[in-house]
Amino acid sequence: MKQPIALTIAGSDSCGGAGLQADLRVFAALGARGVSVATAVTAQSPKRVRAVEAVKSTMVLEQLAAVFEGNKPKAAKTGMLLTAGNVEVVAEWFTNRRLPLVVDPVMLSTSGTVLLKPSAVKALQKKLLPAAKLVTPNVPEAEALTGLRIREPEDLRTAAHAIYEKHGCAVLVKGGHLRGLNEAVDVLFDGRDEWLFALPRVKGRGMHGTGCIYSAAITAGLTKGISLLKAAEQGKEFVFSEIVNSE
Repeated sequence: MKQPIALTIAGSDSCGGAGLQADLRVFAALGARGVSVATAVTAQSPKRVRAVEAVKSTMVLEQLAAVFEGNKPKAAKTGMLLTAGNVEVVAEWFTNRRLPLVVDPVMLSTSGTVLLKPSAVKALQKKLLPAAKLVTPNVPEAEALTGLRIREPEDLRTAAHAIYEKHGCAVLVKGGHLRGLNEAVDVLFDGRDEWLFALPRVKGRGMHGTGCIYSAAITAGLTKGISLLKAAEQGKEFVFSEIVNSE
């Protein structure tokens, strides 16, 4: 059977652990054919980002046009967009397109490098999230999007509801940054129903790119037409397996 096509719109990670490289690997592992639009080039190792350079928004638009000239994707995801121009181009492209879009609102690297400029955060909230099917913030990103303090699993629920009420897209708030828990807890809210995902926390495995892997696995599921809940469950299980098997 012909593989469904999944699109990633993200930055290039020179060490391959995150960004476009990770997304394409996950798509292939889950039976989707990956296509890509590069938004930035990074020089990074698993420990730190040495340099970041944006791709011009005009080039991002040309890449999108080229991808959609061919066999059109069944679902898409965004990762690092970096600039307001890139956010606006992507938002305009997907507004009114009947295509599931997963937004991973990549704002900071693990080492603290800014990967979404302040003006781009505003554009993401105003223009991109209303065009999304799902947004997948981690705790710091959910705090930035809501202004809330997230310290307990119950706070994940509060943040998910707040983001949905403000932007109208389903929300998966990832609780991996919460301290003192033996489980990695995430909350999915689609505006009507709410689900909690919990798997054992893998101690001593600080893995680079887990957010990219999680959202890519969800996107791969959506390309096959499975429900958002099933796609999110697939993403949770896939990233857990990746962490367990990491060196």
